[in-house]
Amino acid sequence: MSERRARGPLQRVQRRSRELRAQVEALRAESAAAAPGQREALWLRCTQLKKLVEENTNALYALKKADEPAPVGNYSQRKEEEEKLLLKLSQQLQKLLLVLDQDNVTKNSPGDEEHQKGPLAEDGNEEEESEDEESEEEDTEEDEEKMLDDPNVRECVAVGNFDAQQEGDLTFVKGEILLIHNKKEDGWWVAENSKGERGLVPRTYLAVPKAEEESQEESEEHIEVVDETADGTEIKKRTDSHWSAVRAITENDTVEVLTTIGAVPAGFRPSMLCQLLEEGEEFRASYYLQPELTPSQLAFKDLVWNSERNTIHPRPTRVCLIVTLCSCKMIPPPGTGVRVLSRHVRLCLFDGSRVLSNIHTVRATWLPKNPQTWTFSPRVMGILPSLLDGDCFVRSNSLSSDIGILFELGITYKCNSTGERGELSCGWTFLKLFTSSGIPVPSKLGDWFPRPGIRMYELVLSGGTPYERGVEVDPSISRRAGSGVFQQFMSLRKQPVLLVKVKSPSVHSKDILNFLPETLVGSMCYIHLLVFYRQILGDALLKDRMSMQSTDLICNPVLATFPQLLDQPDLMDALRSAWADKERTLKRIEKRDQEFLKSAFVLVYHDSVFPLLHTTFLPSYKWAEEEVELSRWKVIHDFLKRSRENDGALEYLLSSENTHRAFDISELAYDFLGEVRENNPGE
Repeated sequence: MSERRARGPLQRVQRRSRELRAQVEALRAESAAAAPGQREALWLRCTQLKKLVEENTNALYALKKADEPAPVGNYSQRKEEEEKLLLKLSQQLQKLLLVLDQDNVTKNSPGDEEHQKGPLAEDGNEEEESEDEESEEEDTEEDEEKMLDDPNVRECVAVGNFDAQQEGDLTFVKGEILLIHNKKEDGWWVAENSKGERGLVPRTYLAVPKAEEESQEESEEHIEVVDETADGTEIKKRTDSHWSAVRAITENDTVEVLTTIGAVPAGFRPSMLCQLLEEGEEFRASYYLQPELTPSQLAFKDLVWNSERNTIHPRPTRVCLIVTLCSCKMIPPPGTGVRVLSRHVRLCLFDGSRVLSNIHTVRATWLPKNPQTWTFSPRVMGILPSLLDGDCFVRSNSLSSDIGILFELGITYKCNSTGERGELSCGWTFLKLFTSSGIPVPSKLGDWFPRPGIRMYELVLSGGTPYERGVEVDPSISRRAGSGVFQQFMSLRKQPVLLVKVKSPSVHSKDILNFLPETLVGSMCYIHLLVFYRQILGDALLKDRMSMQSTDLICNPVLATFPQLLDQPDLMDALRSAWADKERTLKRIEKRDQEFLKSAFVLVYHDSVFPLLHTTFLPSYKWAEEEVELSRWKVIHDFLKRSRENDGALEYLLSSENTHRAFDISELAYDFLGEVRENNPGE
């Protein structure tokens, strides 16, 4: 017989997990039928078994795919399933330990009397007191589960140590008091510790504190949440992709309260795309503006020098579209007590599970007498803010057949009573761009073509998050509809919709867009400024660098600070305005000279936004803060006016009346090794 193939590390861990699962099941069965005198031995076995589970979990965490002697299909998925199994076993053992530990300490059964017999046991009064305590403890144990699930109980005590299993979980130790914000039905509750840190915790590790237990009166009705871990049922799966954002946004239990009191429709959710933007730089336009490396990391993927034209090569992409937001209709407004600070649409490229680009935001306008209708500026010109620009470009070279554009309608709100701020999704919709065979999605019967090459879509909005299906924005609309055909038709007309226009860019616009990164979503009103940045970036990295192997810092204030403007739209507007003023003074021959235009752009940049980035008079940018926005625009307007009057910013910089932040080398030095993006196979 041929010798058996040696098991790989993952297979050995899996086999050990199956053995441990069998032992846990046997121990639970024995504990259910055990006599009181056997509890102590079972408790010791349970402790040892929990230690073995933890050791196997640590061994699983240490595994790497490269350690396998042979290729393993779906390695990450198998490892995740194994982690889930071990976590379930650990929780079952922790629950069992609590039961056995309580029995050993508090129950005064005949089998325990011999073990506990001593001077105290001989005293009749003490025995009666012990029996009273036992009876009281038994009553408490019966009500403990209901009290824990009581919505009025907000503080819980940890009955064991718990280490975070994945991002978004909260680590805690035994005895720590946790404030519960959201009691989810899947057994993972949102809790906050004394340091203000929030995260998900397993319900089975929590108990009602004694002080609260004594003061809690038995209410007539208890809303009972089934503990899915107590009977061995698996915890509901928390998948990868961007579920971390969906998981994190449940921390805001204010939304649940608003829904309960009817202030917002049941289909509203905390904004997923807003949460992703707040998590870090990965979904910001400033991140995608940086050059991307090839898989070998030895060259730039989307920044290549064209020696014939003395500039960077244009990069045509698979997806290159202009998307115009026209209007939103029948969007249910929040009720009284909630003040809306901003209505907006966030859009990005999406494949059904992952966001494949930066997240771009367009603010809507509306009339107070008709807040259900949102409108957008079709083309931003002059002094209109770029934040209102409904004309957006969308670029991507992703080969995914599921790629499309995700639109999320949102409001930034403030509760009048508490002053708490937040952002809600008022619905989302997904416009798929290609069929499964990779060809552009053909037009449907409902598509409207106002002109050749332009397609209008009326996209019905869904409620919930993009990972939920079948959720309506406002379910009350369907409930109020009758069963007749006419009533159903009228109900459909009341559903919230988004009107968008999609077209291919003109030849001139495409030539400009092809100088941009392969993956980017942004406003059409400032693409010429992005092109300047990319051309200056190409000069610095490809033409003027002493050697392609040199990794020295590059002294260039434009490269070092320009990406910050994409996260502060009012500063981008200041640069757009300053450059428009400069363009009006240029001669026709100067406008055709690319080198002259780049030099002029650098001078305009230094005389406009560069000093503003470091002045102490400009408040920090805050989203949807009207006072801050007005204050910032006043500072920007006054500075631009003085700069024009004094033919530059030098007078402002040298004036003793003005103060600036302490100098930092990052204001001037561009560290491309720290800024470039690694190749992402999903793009």
